[in-house]
Amino acid sequence: MKKKSKSRKSIFSRYLIDWYTQHQRKLPWRSTKDPYKILVSEIMLQQTTVKTVIPYYQRWMDLFPDMKALSLASLQSVLRAWQGLGYYQRAKNLHKTAKIIQEKYGGKVPDDYETLSSLPGIGPYTTAAVLSLAYGKAYPVIDANVRRILMRLKRYKHKSDSKHDKTLLSFIQPHLPEEGMGEFNQAMMELGAVVCTPKNPACLICPITDFCSAYQYGEQEIIPLPKKRFFQKIEAVVGIIRKDDKFLIQKRSASGLLADLWEFPGGKRLPEETQVETLIREIKEEIGMDVIAANYLTTVNHAYTDFRVKLHAIECTLLKNPETANNKNLKWVTLKEMEKYPFPSGSVKIIKYLAETHSAPPENIL
Repeated sequence: MKKKSKSRKSIFSRYLIDWYTQHQRKLPWRSTKDPYKILVSEIMLQQTTVKTVIPYYQRWMDLFPDMKALSLASLQSVLRAWQGLGYYQRAKNLHKTAKIIQEKYGGKVPDDYETLSSLPGIGPYTTAAVLSLAYGKAYPVIDANVRRILMRLKRYKHKSDSKHDKTLLSFIQPHLPEEGMGEFNQAMMELGAVVCTPKNPACLICPITDFCSAYQYGEQEIIPLPKKRFFQKIEAVVGIIRKDDKFLIQKRSASGLLADLWEFPGGKRLPEETQVETLIREIKEEIGMDVIAANYLTTVNHAYTDFRVKLHAIECTLLKNPETANNKNLKWVTLKEMEKYPFPSGSVKIIKYLAETHSAPPENIL
């Protein structure tokens, strides 16, 4: 029996890696063994598509080419580089991790599981990915793509959830290669991304259908079991407050949703309020000022992980301008200067609208 088991293990790994060698996508982070670059790519790829990540990764490496450069960067510049990728806590944790690695480990990403997994924002998947891809260590990875493959291989009829990962990893254990774990992990993730997809999996070109129970029973379309998604709908109103060619922006708190990003002042509309009533209340609460006039500008929609936000922008005139000289959380900035500040994606859409429709007031020539 031992010989047979070893043979199947060899066949599974060989089929999978041979397929990967021939069909892998050429991605920028696959051409390196640099632990820093692999770490950045893995953090960016969490809950984000490869197509979206590629330009961000390339721009990031131009701005922060190594651990030292990232550790010395300001949080604002890091968040600005991340703007549009979402899940901003990833960027904040990556920045914290860079500082720790630079200070405690001389800029070298730790190559042992316990140390690496103790750093901010680095969980079991990222730890295993970095250790296997950068250092060639024998840690199998399990992300959403790998989880789906393993559930189908064993006809594991559950919803896709990390609570099943320990069981799923036991399924793949007999098939792990004796060497080349990094390549094996890349092959599994690639297979899940381009062949064993959530819908309409391309089973006819899959290299491991001989091992797949779901395929043999014709159940690959129903495994994993579907999840019900519930999205909270939010309506918010923000004030576009202008002074000459500058606009008032404020910084969000350092904790909670979209922490440390900048935005136009305003907030969530209550059911019984009109948009203008919301704006009057929110601006009074946030910056202690009264709105004395308001004109509707635009409405933008944006989807976050668990939210669907409708954001109304209303141009305001204040009775009195707020004091910003000694307030680090309030600033008057031009549209051009906004490029230096990280904003939520909904606010970015409003900035784009302002850039397209608002010209700067004429200079006073008297």
